[in-house]
Amino acid sequence: MAQQNAPDWDAELQVYEPHRAGLPALRPYFRDLWGRLPFAAEFSRSGIKAAHSQTVFGQIWLVLNPTLLAAVYFFLINVLGGGGGMERFAHIAGGIFVFYYFSGAVASGATSVTGGGRLILNMAFPRLLMPLAAVRTAFFRFLPTIPVYLLLLILAQPPWSFTMLLGFVFLIMLTLFSMGMAALFAAVQVYFRDTSSFLPYFLRIWLYVSPVLWYPEQAREKFPDLANLMELNPLYSLIGGWSDLTLRGVVPPTSMWVAGAAWAVVSLVLGSLFFMSRERDFAVRI
Repeated sequence: MAQQNAPDWDAELQVYEPHRAGLPALRPYFRDLWGRLPFAAEFSRSGIKAAHSQTVFGQIWLVLNPTLLAAVYFFLINVLGGGGGMERFAHIAGGIFVFYYFSGAVASGATSVTGGGRLILNMAFPRLLMPLAAVRTAFFRFLPTIPVYLLLLILAQPPWSFTMLLGFVFLIMLTLFSMGMAALFAAVQVYFRDTSSFLPYFLRIWLYVSPVLWYPEQAREKFPDLANLMELNPLYSLIGGWSDLTLRGVVPPTSMWVAGAAWAVVSLVLGSLFFMSRERDFAVRI
């Protein structure tokens, strides 16, 4: 009887180490990403169901929470300040609605990878789908606020025109910007787990320096020394253009359109590429 050879344990040993940063082959990656978009949609739907966003009370809270916050800011800024009306309240509410959409996309996108550790360890798929699914979830949580915003516009009695529909162009640009930021913070969260702890404070400061509680043209009137710096804020053009069009039917200056489009493209491209260059390292670090 022939003697069996002892197993070569050294040949069976596999050592997993962090990958070097580097982009995958882009064409196969995006082909796979496109083919798995239904998976991202289903992943998003499961997150919405888990958060009870599809129940009646869940839908009510999605609208009630930012509306009450808008009422508080309206009271502090206008009533105590000695002025204001329904148009001002509609401006604050509409700005908070879209800012909540943006901040929700970034915050949930930041934890999308670290919160989906089991999925990453057990399935092979483009990891970029995870922050994209988070943005989709935030968008569907934003949709119930649109009828409320339309009601506030009716009460504010703005000069109605078809120009107001152009506001959705800025909403699309804000969505692209949110995708890039969600991908960026999702990758950063893997390496620095305290990112999700300071992110709410960072977003709250971002709210105050964005044209949500004030109109875009007030930047130069009230803060002449900081006006140029405030206009470098991506949300200055993205939310400012949304408010000017949807609330007052005023076409923003060309600089706002160019800045909004530039911020959307730069954020989406750089945030996605940074995420993709690091995603092979995620399974080791989670």
